[in-house]
Amino acid sequence: MFSERIKELRIQNQMPQRQLAAALNIDTATYCKIEKGDRKAKKEQVPILSELFNVNTEYLLTLWLADQVSAIVSNEQNIAPQALLLVVETLRKKI
Repeated sequence: MFSERIKELRIQNQMPQRQLAAALNIDTATYCKIEKGDRKAKKEQVPILSELFNVNTEYLLTLWLADQVSAIVSNEQNIAPQALLLVVETLRKKI
């Protein structure tokens, strides 16, 4: 989700990958891996990307976090839905 969206935003803004890599202080190959989903972006990189793309930081952080959760539960497909529902219920109680 996150990687697809930042690729879309980069293309929409006509930004070269090397420019984003420089802004994130990483090499272009590493940025390419993030866009392909082969590597995860770091949380501290998300606000930088949101500023460069002029999009809401919370929106990109939500996509970033969804990717993190998905990666954790993807190997537990039988119980993942129940676990995620439990998390949602617990979070609602705290709000």
